[in-house]
Amino acid sequence: MKIAALVTDGFEESELLEPKQALEKLGAHVEVVSSIKDGQTTLQGFKHMEKSTKVKIDTDIDEAQPDEYAGVLLPGGVINGDAMRTFVKARSFVQQMDQAGKPIAAICHGGWLLISANLVRGRTLTSWPSMQIDFENAGGKWVNRESVADGNLITARQPADIPAFNDAFVKALQV
Repeated sequence: MKIAALVTDGFEESELLEPKQALEKLGAHVEVVSSIKDGQTTLQGFKHMEKSTKVKIDTDIDEAQPDEYAGVLLPGGVINGDAMRTFVKARSFVQQMDQAGKPIAAICHGGWLLISANLVRGRTLTSWPSMQIDFENAGGKWVNRESVADGNLITARQPADIPAFNDAFVKALQV
């Protein structure tokens, strides 16, 4: 099983690496998919406001084909979430995954891509609390719970919610 993790510089380290490790424990192959510019091969992670781990980019988003993936992971991090939502290819990627009914798992600010891709109307979701109004303005119902599964969308608020988020994502992938 292959999972795409749509990531750019500024991702929250735990929100990428902990779900990635949980998925890999189950035998999934998680590819870091990003927009490669000027030969860039790595992305800078953060632990909140401090630089942390760098990760290797596995696949350029221009090359990634949604039909090759069983699901998609959207880690947060304010910088990452805000940048990723501006990528036309990222919006198209999650729209195609949604149309195929494949699991899309967004944590914290990763949910901004769901809003920009017009995927939240009529759905119940959660996120970092400051995004509540964004989800509501996009026609979604925001709730303050550690993890929410609404159809193929799985969302969570913050790093402390990663265990529940991982459980929900794994369950959605096994359906």
